[in-house]
Amino acid sequence: MKDWTDLLEQTYPLMVEWRRHLHRHPELSYRESATAAFVAGHLRNWGLKVRTDVGGHGIVARLRGEGKGPVVALRADMDALPIQDEKSCEYASQVPGVMHACGHDAHTAVLLGVARILSSSAAKLPGDVLFLFQPAEETTPGGALPMIKEGALQDADAIYGIHLWTPFPVGTACSKPGAMMAAADEFVIEVKGRGGHGGLPHETVDSIYIASQLVVNLQSIVSRNTDPTDCCVVSVGAFHAGAGFNAIAERAVLKGTVRTFNESLRLAAKERIQRIAEQTCLMHGAEAAIEYKLGYPPVVNDKAEFDRFFRAAANVMGEKAVSVSPPIMAAEDFAYYLQHVPGCFMFVGAGNKEKGIVYPHHHPQFDIDESSMRHAARLFLAMIRDRMGA
Repeated sequence: MKDWTDLLEQTYPLMVEWRRHLHRHPELSYRESATAAFVAGHLRNWGLKVRTDVGGHGIVARLRGEGKGPVVALRADMDALPIQDEKSCEYASQVPGVMHACGHDAHTAVLLGVARILSSSAAKLPGDVLFLFQPAEETTPGGALPMIKEGALQDADAIYGIHLWTPFPVGTACSKPGAMMAAADEFVIEVKGRGGHGGLPHETVDSIYIASQLVVNLQSIVSRNTDPTDCCVVSVGAFHAGAGFNAIAERAVLKGTVRTFNESLRLAAKERIQRIAEQTCLMHGAEAAIEYKLGYPPVVNDKAEFDRFFRAAANVMGEKAVSVSPPIMAAEDFAYYLQHVPGCFMFVGAGNKEKGIVYPHHHPQFDIDESSMRHAARLFLAMIRDRMGA
């Protein structure tokens, strides 16, 4: 792998430059036109066959090797978040209220770096590599499904994705066989009561009181309806009702999320939420209107591809740097790719306490240790080499 190692060292400064450019100019989900143009321009300069506007602003580039070996797909996401960047650095976002607060700028830069490296030595590859630059990971229904529907995975035998992750220290990597990241579903429950004077509660059907009971009752799904050995989260994140101190609200709205790791529990939680909402409201003489949205499914890694990750990562990062990931309750639409092609989603550590890089993802001061991009690129290359026997 010495040839790729030398190319990586030459490419790494460019990866940092690309990442900082993208960090200064973030674009929200479904609006990644400039980012896509930036990516496509580089890919074409390196001689890759490029398809644009795949499932939105998505890009699929194909690098053909010299043989008829496997086709390996690599994916990076490109979109930013509606968060104000509060960092004080020369590459801080220049777009008010928008920033790369989850590392997608670095994911894009890493995959660009890998494309540059491999395009310099394509004849040495026994198979093809597909580079997938995906829009809209942060906003459901997401960009993965539209890209898949438009043929992004055509002929692919395996797919790999990397997420730079600040909760883990730089220089480490981890993944997990089977379900690693949770399904993320959303619900909105409207409690319809009967409003009235705050001093005459007996003449009303108090939506705030009923919705408060509902918040408590929903917790029984985890505490009393879920096998303690399974993972499940039911969180109410918003409660809106009323406008005055002396009026009983006729309407209250709850919004929340459900996180699970298997489909049977996922559907059971949905059914239980609907039943609890309806019966709690019925008991107090109110009505319930329920909207339930199934979001991204769980990220489920193929066992053989996880084994490949562990072997390849240990080879390039050292055995002590590689571990099995704990279950992560965050969600990822990389899950859809894994429903079609065997693969592995991997975390590469990007946090560094000594540099003050400690803020969580989606935080206004989020940043990464940029040396993590070198580790991520090295891991992608190692996975390709292992899968292709290159």
